[in-house]
Amino acid sequence: MGFHPQCGQSSATGWKTAGGWKIGNYLDGCQAEYFIVPDAQANLALIPDNLTDEDVLLIPDIVSTGFSAAESANIKIGDVVVVVAQGPIGLCATAGARLMGASLIIAVDPIEARQEKAKAMGADIVLNPNNCDVIEEVLKLTNGIGADVALECLGRDETFATCVNVTRPGGTISSVGVYSKAIPIPLDGFGAGLANKKIITSTCPGGKERMRRLINIVAGQRIKLDHLVTHKYALDDIQAAYELFGKQEDGVIKLALKP
Repeated sequence: MGFHPQCGQSSATGWKTAGGWKIGNYLDGCQAEYFIVPDAQANLALIPDNLTDEDVLLIPDIVSTGFSAAESANIKIGDVVVVVAQGPIGLCATAGARLMGASLIIAVDPIEARQEKAKAMGADIVLNPNNCDVIEEVLKLTNGIGADVALECLGRDETFATCVNVTRPGGTISSVGVYSKAIPIPLDGFGAGLANKKIITSTCPGGKERMRRLINIVAGQRIKLDHLVTHKYALDDIQAAYELFGKQEDGVIKLALKP
């Protein structure tokens, strides 16, 4: 069973305040057969016997991050939500938006395999940005108003710009993307600062109570996650696993490593 870098927490000072991010960044060995988890008593949650490894594998990082995008946006019942990028985190953001009561979820992604997964995770409509003008399509679908919320789940300036441009005045842009350069804000979509839009960022909430709640959602069959684990590799074949995921071949969404 794997342990992802972002699911732990720490209240200590200095480098320890990095929380779960320190594991795999400051502390090596997370992909070994065994790893000592700092502060485990405060962060590990019991997995029910009726759930498989694949059912819960993505919860500490991918699910928690994707749901955080929806939660941080404070989605309300009846909201129109656009989810930009349908990688593993975006797919979970789509599911989170559905659980929070969105009335219309529009997913955006150019990859066919991910478009199908988006529908399975709760998207009502899927737009391919290579085949249409996403902003125009969202405006058509919302009678010219725009979306109440846009969730940015990739971390590129063009996907961030899409989120700003598809939201209505007073709307919310929630981003869990990790950016590698400065992000320009589109002038028109931002209303030159007068559109009263809220931009909020979040990352991967951790801790025992968070994990317990997310496991409950899976155990209660409110969300199905095992189909997102599309490939499985032995730990000895980790290089091949990285190559497949890096090239995004063979319909890969997420893969599991077995010691």
